Amino acid sequence: MKAYDIRVYPDPILTLKAEKVERFDDELQNVIENMSLTMQIAGGVGLAAPQVGILKRIAIVSRDEKQYVLINPELVECSGNETKEEGCLSFPGMFAQVARPSKVKVKTNDVKGDVKFLEVEGSVARAFLHEMDHLDGKLFIDYLSPLKRGVIKKKMKKGQEKKSEGKE
Repeated sequence: MKAYDIRVYPDPILTLKAEKVERFDDELQNVIENMSLTMQIAGGVGLAAPQVGILKRIAIVSRDEKQYVLINPELVECSGNETKEEGCLSFPGMFAQVARPSKVKVKTNDVKGDVKFLEVEGSVARAFLHEMDHLDGKLFIDYLSPLKRGVIKKKMKKGQEKKSEGKE
């Protein structure tokens, strides 16, 4: 296994729509294992393939010692609403209040390609939706007011400029 580099905003891959997974093979299994290792090292709750430079509809969520693998996920149902603080591995150190449904049902493939339905709620539902957004090129900052979104974008760009100048 090897850890991937996590793409950080404003990397353009983060705003692209990922392609459907067609092949359920050893290569897919390796990608999932590497993503899991990457997420663990980074201390994240979820990770989507575009965040590591892979434009495929793959995401993982780890919560309460359980790991969920979402391949080609589709939202089937959602209900409830709650606003909570969210962060993102592609936006290190940035957090904001985001409103999302509190319960979701998702249709997904497992690593063998079999169709599964997962019903989750609370923080797991939030993580599912956050990672599924990444697969469509949508970021958590897209839910914020233009002012708040602008502040985070500015901070991220400034941080990247400092990094590229070797000041961090």
